[in-house]
Amino acid sequence: MALGVLSLLGFQLVDSAFIARLGTAPLAAQSFTFPLSFLIIGVQVGLGIAIAALISRALGAGEGQRARRLGSLVLITGSIAIAMLAGVLWGVQARVFRLLGADTATLALIHDYWGPQLLAAWLGAVLYFSYSLFRAHGDTRLPGKLMVLTSLVNLVLDPLLIFGVGPWPGLGLPGAAWATAIAFASGLLLIARRLRHSGWLARYGLTMEARQSAGTFAGIAGPAMISQLMPPLAAMLATAIVAGLGETVVAAWGLAVRLETVSLMVVLALTMSLPPWLGRCYGGNDWAQIRRLMALATRVVVIWQLGLGLALALSAPWVAAALSGNPEVRDELAVLIRGLLPSYALLGVCMLVVSAANALGWPLRAMLMSCARLFACYLPCLWLGAQEGGVIGVAIGAAVGNCLAGGLALGLYRRSINGMKGGVVDSTENC
Repeated sequence: MALGVLSLLGFQLVDSAFIARLGTAPLAAQSFTFPLSFLIIGVQVGLGIAIAALISRALGAGEGQRARRLGSLVLITGSIAIAMLAGVLWGVQARVFRLLGADTATLALIHDYWGPQLLAAWLGAVLYFSYSLFRAHGDTRLPGKLMVLTSLVNLVLDPLLIFGVGPWPGLGLPGAAWATAIAFASGLLLIARRLRHSGWLARYGLTMEARQSAGTFAGIAGPAMISQLMPPLAAMLATAIVAGLGETVVAAWGLAVRLETVSLMVVLALTMSLPPWLGRCYGGNDWAQIRRLMALATRVVVIWQLGLGLALALSAPWVAAALSGNPEVRDELAVLIRGLLPSYALLGVCMLVVSAANALGWPLRAMLMSCARLFACYLPCLWLGAQEGGVIGVAIGAAVGNCLAGGLALGLYRRSINGMKGGVVDSTENC
């Protein structure tokens, strides 16, 4: 999963690197769309968390038929929900992007890009739900391979569709979105063939299962979705804060956000692969194994992210030069890399705890941790840093917010896990 996440997020960074060659204005236009793109991702991940938790618990309890019915439900309802959300985001695009600080020229660039990008987001969501089924059944190999494959397809198509080839002119900024859409569509075709022969889906009993599981599903999906929607909301507010510092800072911030997701590849792989395992332990009431898994995962996150963050901070000028040809954007990106990357060690701990909490029957605690991370730690520190120190202040403020969030999440997890007595949830667990 780490290799798959690296390739998947890497091709998003490749998109930004190619778009940066078009100029600062297209790169800034793409950066303005990140918060709404993250909104779609937040909804799909929230639904995926809930269904993966239910399927893994059902498998842990030996309920294979129910797991198959749940698998069919997630593909149907998830696809419809994301399509409806994409339609809403298309209709409100002008108003939202103006609120984020986009001017008239930038809005024109966004309009041409936003349609194919929403199509790509829907295809990516359906593909993600399919990945969730494989992970819930313990198969992380195929999703990882398909992530690598789709990233390679995107990498080949990006320069062809953005810049053109021979007598065929390029599409510019929209070409990046079309490359992503084609890559996701190719992955869907391949995974659909495997799902047909997997035996993990059911055709009958779906209405009955939907009624029986609606309450449990909502109890997990509701808080999980709110937790996943908080980051895009915070990203919108962060973009609005950064927009006050100028177009070049917005462009640098957009590249830093892409680099952040790539640098967190191990954390993201753990948040995808660990919860199904935790869910099976939860279904089997094996809390000793849960404690061992979480202790190991936390050590891996801290050691890996701290080492990677320090290495990237030391090589910040060269990394920034590889991602942007604009000298101003490059210099500001280097500042952001130096300030932000080492702090992802504690940000990773927070992400791991939030993901595990959903699998362990603590969805409300996961939601509260997400809320505290973003609105009590991250955004206040980011705003204060932007007010006091410009781009340097932004880097320092965001780093301080990440560190505070990691410490808070770790403390809450230890308090929660110590409250477990013999694998039985205490009386306040669901409050």
